[in-house]
Amino acid sequence: MGAHIWISYSPDLRHWGDHRLVIEARLGAWWDAAKIGLSPPPIETPKGWLVIYHGVRVTASGSIYRLGLALLDLERPERCLLRGRTWIFGPQAPYERAGDVDNVVFPCGLVLGPDGETLHLYYGGADTCVALATARLSRLLEWLEANGEPYEPRRGV
Repeated sequence: MGAHIWISYSPDLRHWGDHRLVIEARLGAWWDAAKIGLSPPPIETPKGWLVIYHGVRVTASGSIYRLGLALLDLERPERCLLRGRTWIFGPQAPYERAGDVDNVVFPCGLVLGPDGETLHLYYGGADTCVALATARLSRLLEWLEANGEPYEPRRGV
């Protein structure tokens, strides 16, 4: 299956090319095996571009949308440095588990607070409502360093 995360470049924001595969949906029974996709724009950090992405797993009772983390190289964003092995945020609350599409948390946008540390992530719950999750940027990076692994696309970049 799989939808993947790609990057393209443009000299003028009208003409695009040099498409490159950045992160692939995993094979097998992973939490992000059916498809993945970029959600809010990447966040520039001293360690790299922090990417919050959605991943989908198809089960006998339907799909589950969860969120994961990856870190891209600052100078070469087509190069993924780390990818989390597990998801960091999934549907748990009733408004995330039941709605127009059950078992969905889908990030729509984010705002980094004036302190440069507090992240406000706006996300859809079960395709019925918009909710807000907060996190500390440093904690997300620490989690990714502890729970991530170097990544190389199967198909190459």
